[in-house]
Amino acid sequence: MTRNVEDPPLLKTRFTEMFGSRHPLCCGGMTHVGRAPFVAAVCEAGVLGFLTALTQPDPEELQREIGRLRDATDQPFGVNLTILPTLKPVPYEEYLDAALEAGVTIIETAGNNPERFVPRIKAAGALLIHKCTSLRHSIKAQKIGCDAIAIDGFECAGHPGEDDVPGLVLIPVVVDRITIPVIASGGFADGRGLVAALALGAEGINMGTRFMVTREAAIHDRVKEAAVQATERDTQLILRSFHNTARFFRNSVTQKVAELEARPGGVTIDELAPLVAGTEGRRLFDEGDLESGIWSAGQVLGLINDVPPVGDLVERIMADATAIMDKRLSSMHVTA
Repeated sequence: MTRNVEDPPLLKTRFTEMFGSRHPLCCGGMTHVGRAPFVAAVCEAGVLGFLTALTQPDPEELQREIGRLRDATDQPFGVNLTILPTLKPVPYEEYLDAALEAGVTIIETAGNNPERFVPRIKAAGALLIHKCTSLRHSIKAQKIGCDAIAIDGFECAGHPGEDDVPGLVLIPVVVDRITIPVIASGGFADGRGLVAALALGAEGINMGTRFMVTREAAIHDRVKEAAVQATERDTQLILRSFHNTARFFRNSVTQKVAELEARPGGVTIDELAPLVAGTEGRRLFDEGDLESGIWSAGQVLGLINDVPPVGDLVERIMADATAIMDKRLSSMHVTA
């Protein structure tokens, strides 16, 4: 796509050079949200977007969704494969093979160690980004051959790990110890966050919750409005007793899960399964019943005040970031 005078300013980093996006912005895989029309809008705005493999019912449908995305954009995109413990087996290898056979050149993995998938990805000539939540996992990701990592601070939606280290500390700790590009994730919503991440040594930022609250995200307007009205205190950590901590929007369901986990004697996963089932989360997004299930949301909710088109959001982020660097920060520099 040809850049015109109305396009937002450009920032060049190792992230943009390696993955080909116009801006150092990434929209990682989001369950139930990462479908072709939404990802196309993200990519057309100059952001590296990801289809979510497991949102599709089977590997064959994933390939069809990849085709639909290619029909909608000629910009770089990837496929997310989240590898987590599940109540029923998931054919992860088949989903990965489907993406690689369809010619996808960027894979994002999250959850468990992706080492067993690395030979497949490398043989296909694809790049691999792995989402990490700690320094030790970041070092391991580099060692097994990942091309970049996205480091999730404790503020993030979804799974923040078990160490509870926020991004302000975690990002520079990781940047100091690894050499591959680092994408900062968790707590980012605007140009201020992008500048802060770059100052801490990251090569770009990943946003999930912020991109979810845009016009193109195919989720019910009541969900988006709830996000706009929420504050940074309106999330809840659950599944901590299973060492699989996850951050969700606080509602009656997450509170029930937390109560069950806190009761004497604990709770079994079978007891929690009906409350945390992914099918209920999908219904919540489709129908807008905010108490029907659970949905991932980060503490960045406190920074979200509107529901803009994706393109407008990206333009605003990039304009604000460059203004901060060119004006506010430069005005603080005093020569003797």
